[in-house]
Amino acid sequence: MCELYLQSQLMPKAIWNGTVLAESDNTVVVEGNHYFPSDAINKQYFQESNTHTTCPWKGVASYYSIEVDGQVNKDAAWYYPTAKEKAKNIEGYVAFWKGVKVEA
Repeated sequence: MCELYLQSQLMPKAIWNGTVLAESDNTVVVEGNHYFPSDAINKQYFQESNTHTTCPWKGVASYYSIEVDGQVNKDAAWYYPTAKEKAKNIEGYVAFWKGVKVEA
């Protein structure tokens, strides 16, 4: 029982406004960002955004705004729905910024 507890304490978590947005022991770190598998995010806090940006080697990123307790953090998460070949390992994975704390 203690081992399971310790393992869960070490699992990377994305937290904003006191709420765990994502948690997984299967993140991929790219350029210092933890990318969480899409099935590891708590989808009730995520809203699709119309924002898109382009990375020369990863491709076109799509964004989510985060809403917790009526507060919105616009475009605080991003992902690559169709990543370029060099970034296929993070395709569909979600990363965070704009004050979202990732504890690893």
